[in-house]
Amino acid sequence: MLGVRPVRAFVDNYIWLIQTPNDPGIGVVVDPGDSRPVDLDLKTTGIELAAILVTHHHPDHVGGVRELADKYDARVLGPAHERMPCKVTPMNDGDSAGLEDLGLQLDVMAVPGHTLGHIAYAGHGSLFCGDTLFSAGCGRLFEGTPGQMLNSLDRIASLPDDTLIYCAHEYTLANLRFAAAVEPDNVQVKESLEETVELRNRDAITLPSSLAREKQINPFLRCREPAVRAAAEKHTGQSLPRTEDVFAAVRAWKDGFN
Repeated sequence: MLGVRPVRAFVDNYIWLIQTPNDPGIGVVVDPGDSRPVDLDLKTTGIELAAILVTHHHPDHVGGVRELADKYDARVLGPAHERMPCKVTPMNDGDSAGLEDLGLQLDVMAVPGHTLGHIAYAGHGSLFCGDTLFSAGCGRLFEGTPGQMLNSLDRIASLPDDTLIYCAHEYTLANLRFAAAVEPDNVQVKESLEETVELRNRDAITLPSSLAREKQINPFLRCREPAVRAAAEKHTGQSLPRTEDVFAAVRAWKDGFN
């Protein structure tokens, strides 16, 4: 199991700091949208930054990459098919992240939907998935199609159930409130919502989640469930025969949910 800590940034971003298996004094960060909190954490802990992993091109995920790479002479790995703020080692689907010298065995997964070139890093029982999968939610479709995002989530769902999900935002409470609207009789959603309210009242982090938990509470992973299909059909007022149609309806519903 990896040693992973959150570094908070902006309003609700998490930059994940991985302490490498070979030496916990050496670190790798994921999606540093802001260099300042990472720099402060490294100075406070004495951890040496060796590498930066990027999942997609949005500014709140890449804003601190160049500065950290230059300051710490850290290698940068990022999606091959998106614009990056500096030179990166391009990562394609099926690649290894190439951090074996640090004791890290991370495989690259293409997970388009939020953006077209979005990737995730999987290994050591963990998934660093950027803005593709959230706890009880998924990313907005800024560039991809519902079919692409559904396929990406299906790929993630095929990982072992005990995989820990390290997503990039603290969206769990809002997502669970929506999940409760979709499946008001889902006991796991109700219990998770109560737990999450208590955690957020203490400003405590709700992550990582587990894939097993997400399969119980996340409507975007549950679009094949009769209850989710029925809720989406009731909301849209039309028959939704394909899973992709259900997913698209639930995503559009969430986009306008208050």
